[in-house]
Amino acid sequence: MSGDGGGGGGWRDMGSVAVHILTGRWFMFFSCLLLMSAAGGTYIFGIFSEEIKTSLGYDQKTLNLVSFFKEIGANVGIIAGLINEVAPTWLVLLVGAAMNFSGYFFIWLGVTGRIAHPRVWWICLSICVGANSQTFVHTGALVTMVNNFPESRGIVIGLLKGYVGLSGAIMTQLYHALYGNDDKSLILLIAWLPAAVSCVFLGTVRTIKVVRQSNEVKVFYNLLFVSLGLAAVLMAVIILQNRIAFSRTDYAVTVSVIIVLVFSPLVVVVKEEVKLWRRSKNPHSHPFTVKTPETKAAPPLQLQQLQARSNHVWYKNVFTPPERGEDYTIPQAVFSIDMLVLFVVTMTGAGGTLTAMDNLGQIGKSLGYPDRYITTFVSLVSIWGYLGRVVSGFCSEIFLAKYKFPRPLMLTLVLLLSCSGHLLIAFGVPNSIYAASILIGFCFGALWPLIFSIISELFGLKHYSTLVSFGGAASPVGSYIFNVRVAGVLYDNEGLKQMARKGMSRKAGEDLTCDGVECFKVAFIIIAAATLGGCILSLILVARTRKFYRGDIYKKFREQAQVEDGP
Repeated sequence: MSGDGGGGGGWRDMGSVAVHILTGRWFMFFSCLLLMSAAGGTYIFGIFSEEIKTSLGYDQKTLNLVSFFKEIGANVGIIAGLINEVAPTWLVLLVGAAMNFSGYFFIWLGVTGRIAHPRVWWICLSICVGANSQTFVHTGALVTMVNNFPESRGIVIGLLKGYVGLSGAIMTQLYHALYGNDDKSLILLIAWLPAAVSCVFLGTVRTIKVVRQSNEVKVFYNLLFVSLGLAAVLMAVIILQNRIAFSRTDYAVTVSVIIVLVFSPLVVVVKEEVKLWRRSKNPHSHPFTVKTPETKAAPPLQLQQLQARSNHVWYKNVFTPPERGEDYTIPQAVFSIDMLVLFVVTMTGAGGTLTAMDNLGQIGKSLGYPDRYITTFVSLVSIWGYLGRVVSGFCSEIFLAKYKFPRPLMLTLVLLLSCSGHLLIAFGVPNSIYAASILIGFCFGALWPLIFSIISELFGLKHYSTLVSFGGAASPVGSYIFNVRVAGVLYDNEGLKQMARKGMSRKAGEDLTCDGVECFKVAFIIIAAATLGGCILSLILVARTRKFYRGDIYKKFREQAQVEDGP
């Protein structure tokens, strides 16, 4: 890297390439991967939920109410979306970091007895605030990256959401290495770690001008291979931990390996950014062309139509939206039939899988599994959630490009697959909870890249940060119905019946437990039936968008972008 000026030139070049790397969009993507790898605290609720239940003396219905507020916080990102519309990304991440720490830290104070016995509504509010920080990270990272890589949005969403899926397994390993088996300290870890990571990368993530590289997809595949290696190591560690008892030293060794793998995408990123820096310094030795579309005057009639539309008051054209793929206003998207169908489908699909994930601790305990096996179930959900995200993100992008296979149809197939996981839990076949954890994790992970991509494709990117938050709000609605009103109530009823058969009565503030397959059987039969209904309903969206997905949905982005061709 030495220049004509000798050593001084070399140092200047080193400084130049360092600045280029730290401000480049590939390093930005790496930063977002790290943000996402620490942003999945809500997905390991199944590990520390039992600690909240026993420490605060809750029954299952009350615990599921807490879980419902967690889902409200984790999925209702309207505030984050609106802030992102008018404020820089660093402010979105900063607000999220503050909310994450304050919310989970208060819960930790409550379960450790450092404050007086908190009321239920305080715990609900705290977990809602803490979980809502996740929407700020998702908005700041995911929405920004979709805008920076619009023609690879399925891949981008799949990778980023995939790291969220892995974050549960990563944080579980960190927790055991740092705190042993103290579930209360896991809550403390969830409080400080994501907040610290967000603060480190505040100034990195931002929206930049779209420049599509010819090898863009190849770089994403390299990042995918690295993440698959991380997932494989995590899976191997979980299997090993399930067979032998790990000491704190063993956990420290495995965590060291995992941290190295978490940062390994940096090798791919630095290599690509250095290549781009050299190309910018030596354009003649690495020729490339930049293609920009010619500006064409709009036909008079089209111009008049555009002017007429812009002069309309917002509420006059709510029910006369533009063509699919164009930029909808927020009311146009919210009140469209496509969004309504997608909302109900998400409510049934995500609501059912979330109910399974949030109750894994109680499901495992009711079936007689030891506590360390429950950690295994949650970690399996985390890893297979990652695989679901990257598989649906990459495969839906490939199938769409090569075969015009519509994403809504892939969403239908994922919903159908999730029904089998619910039925495995319902009938409690011996050792089937392992398969159920894999299916539920995979399907829950696969849902989100599909839903987020469909929203961006049907309604445009202008208000994507708000619309994707609205779409995600369907998840807590489903969680409340299935988790609180169905699973929680039926579990408590069965627990009270078992106590009555034993001639016992529940005392105030006493933990209510239930044993056996019957605890969750009826609840998950209902959930499976509702998910099947959502699967059938999703076919309406498939039929409505069939023509749209047969066309070239990325054409306008190619016309707007500078296409960089090079070696």
